[in-house]
Amino acid sequence: MDRIGIAVMGGSGRMGRMLCDLIRDSDDLRLVGVTEAPGHPWIGHDPGRMAGGADTGLCVTDTPAAAITDARAVIDFTTPGATVAMAQACAQAGIVHVIGTTGLSRDDIAAIDRAARQTTIVRAGNMSLGVNLLTQLVRQVAESLDDDYDIEIVEAHHRHKVDAPSGTALMLGHAAAEGRGVDLDAVSDRGRDGITGARGRGAIGFHAIRGGDIVGEHDVVFAADGERIVLRHVASDRSVFARGALRAARWAQGKAPGAYDMLDVLGLR
Repeated sequence: MDRIGIAVMGGSGRMGRMLCDLIRDSDDLRLVGVTEAPGHPWIGHDPGRMAGGADTGLCVTDTPAAAITDARAVIDFTTPGATVAMAQACAQAGIVHVIGTTGLSRDDIAAIDRAARQTTIVRAGNMSLGVNLLTQLVRQVAESLDDDYDIEIVEAHHRHKVDAPSGTALMLGHAAAEGRGVDLDAVSDRGRDGITGARGRGAIGFHAIRGGDIVGEHDVVFAADGERIVLRHVASDRSVFARGALRAARWAQGKAPGAYDMLDVLGLR
């Protein structure tokens, strides 16, 4: 069987290391490239050895083109700037790009969508099956309930996470807004401090908790007078995100150029 060559961006990070391990243990995938940021101590060294494991026969590089020479897909959980640059490199090479990077701006997403005209890109704020099912449920509940139900999204992550709200929280917020037929940017409430006044009717609130080694927890609360509906997802092991990304890389092989997400991968759209 011809195994699918996968390049991993940010190979020294927790997600990068997990991806490399899962690819190594897979029967249908092979690791063909690993990147890190310029100046990183892993540059020029074998990623397996640097992670304390067996040699892979590869050298970590800070050059996207060098990492994707033998790749049929790139898995990317890095930073917005690095992701946009890799999207452009994948477009030029015609390689699948699976993006789990969060904190992307509108301009970043526009640049990624332009790259998707030339290659297959799967981008999602969360790669897990459970979260994507939750997204569908949030959309349906929001569509069924009116503004008498206030929507609040509460997310919790480890102390090292650098962006807030999380990409998953924003996914859920967009789903709620779509269910209500409104634009999230117009109704989003992301900061409450001091004398803020009463809660705006129809607002969608966001709250971020950071601490310890929390992998990822998301609650979507629909609160009305006399009752609350709470939809919740808890990730106890980040391997669910890595496995979802690899599933997306497999699914995307042979697909037409375009911008896809995990709902497409899971057949939920």
